[in-house]
Amino acid sequence: MTVPGKELLFLALGGSGEIGMNANLYGCDGKWIMLDLGVTFGTHDYPGIDIIMPDLEFIEDRKQDLLGIILTHGHEDHIGALPYLAADLGVPLYANRFTAGLIANKLAEEGLEKEVKIKTVDIDAHFQLGPFGIRLMPLAHSILEMSAAVIDTPYGRVFHTGDWKLDADPVLGTPSSAAALTAIGDEGVDFLVGDSTNAFNPEASGSEGDLYDGLLTAVGNAKGRVIVTTFASNAARLKTLGRVATATGRTLCVAGRSLDRILGVARSVGYLKDFPPTVDFDEAMRLPRDKVMVIATGGQGEPRAALARMAADSHQIKLAPGDTVVFSSKQIPGNEVAIGRIMNQLAAKDILTVTEKQAHIHVSGHPGQPELAALYGWLRPKLVVPVHGEIRHMHEQARFALEKGVPDALIQENGDLVRLAPGPAKILERVRAGRLILDGDVILPADGETINERRKLALHGHITVAVIFTGKRFTEVAISYRGVPVEDEREAFIDEMRGAAEKAALVPAKEQEKMREAIRLSVRRVATDWTGKKPVVDVMLVQL
Repeated sequence: MTVPGKELLFLALGGSGEIGMNANLYGCDGKWIMLDLGVTFGTHDYPGIDIIMPDLEFIEDRKQDLLGIILTHGHEDHIGALPYLAADLGVPLYANRFTAGLIANKLAEEGLEKEVKIKTVDIDAHFQLGPFGIRLMPLAHSILEMSAAVIDTPYGRVFHTGDWKLDADPVLGTPSSAAALTAIGDEGVDFLVGDSTNAFNPEASGSEGDLYDGLLTAVGNAKGRVIVTTFASNAARLKTLGRVATATGRTLCVAGRSLDRILGVARSVGYLKDFPPTVDFDEAMRLPRDKVMVIATGGQGEPRAALARMAADSHQIKLAPGDTVVFSSKQIPGNEVAIGRIMNQLAAKDILTVTEKQAHIHVSGHPGQPELAALYGWLRPKLVVPVHGEIRHMHEQARFALEKGVPDALIQENGDLVRLAPGPAKILERVRAGRLILDGDVILPADGETINERRKLALHGHITVAVIFTGKRFTEVAISYRGVPVEDEREAFIDEMRGAAEKAALVPAKEQEKMREAIRLSVRRVATDWTGKKPVVDVMLVQL
């Protein structure tokens, strides 16, 4: 069993080699801390699955040595797994006010508010967890109170960036200044563990404050009802949209539970006090079309979000020809098809869409190369360890860091146990770092029997064969199928499978397992000859 000795260890259980599902461990002097515990979202590779989480087997086996979970910010890929996994770890959560408020809501929805303790940490505060001295430093991002973690240990200092950017006009919040970051660098930073998402971008991410004019123009030019969709967690963008609504004489309506939650938590901790009053859906529909603006969830094509339901005419807010939908967001890789589907539905209704490609209405929350270079210059780390990116993003950040004069860089992936100090940083071993899926209300391994069976069913379909015996001989074979690509010749297909099953059923009844397998293979062979598919075949032997 791995117990940290007189050393500083780093282990990513999620978020390295992928964008999302962040979960990072630091270990020294026999103890561990975790930074972030997030989710990623299901793809076609996981049929029927919405949420994927890191497998925490490594730290669950050592949870008596885990001191706490520190949350850098409130995005789902950093806090989304807490309601499902945190209670089993049995340690406190540490977060700034806004992030703590979001976490509290999530835990309450699952009835866990008494089982998981949240310790709210003031912005820029210091605290101690065993051998780890921790300071949370505010940085700009596309959510309130994003906090980098400065981690002091007997074996060196880590600056763990979380997700960040530089923003001269962040609209809400006050990120750490260049002077404050330079002061940290003057004290000495040994290891910079940082966001790689936009490592290929040669330009800076841009400022939230610069979006007002573009959004004002997009909404001001609209003739009918305006829907603006953006990332619900971006409270600064919500503030800007509130100003735009006021300036264009439009009454605001908010559509989406996550937007309601963000507005509620932001107000509870002192932000968005001047956000304009909103009306409900019925009132929004009664207002003149050119006097209402709706902020809606669903800019990434989520099928159950408000925008998707508006596009499908299944929402209380109805759209009509001449209305405008403004996408104040960027397509997350993998969501292009879902977003395109909604845009096509809108176009079919003669609804105008405006995206970031047509107007300056969105900026990224992650650092481009100029921002990475600036941070390297302020902190002057001895080693860069890229995280939060696919392999290509992490390699590019490592290459760029070395180009900008950082002495060393180390590429690791989920499951690589790294010794940062003492001595040269190196990967010690590979440990288990799998994935878990949330399937309905059940948590299962992502590579387990259930999801593998579902993939087979989705790819090939399913056949059920029931062989009925009276005494020692079969008297009837019944067959049904689902998802096998035979439609026009259904009866002929079933007849051929039935014939194959009857021949296979001539095996003596006492050898039931041999008979069952013979029937299964015979029926599947017929299906494969007809379709080229290899459906899942279940055989039931019924004795009367």
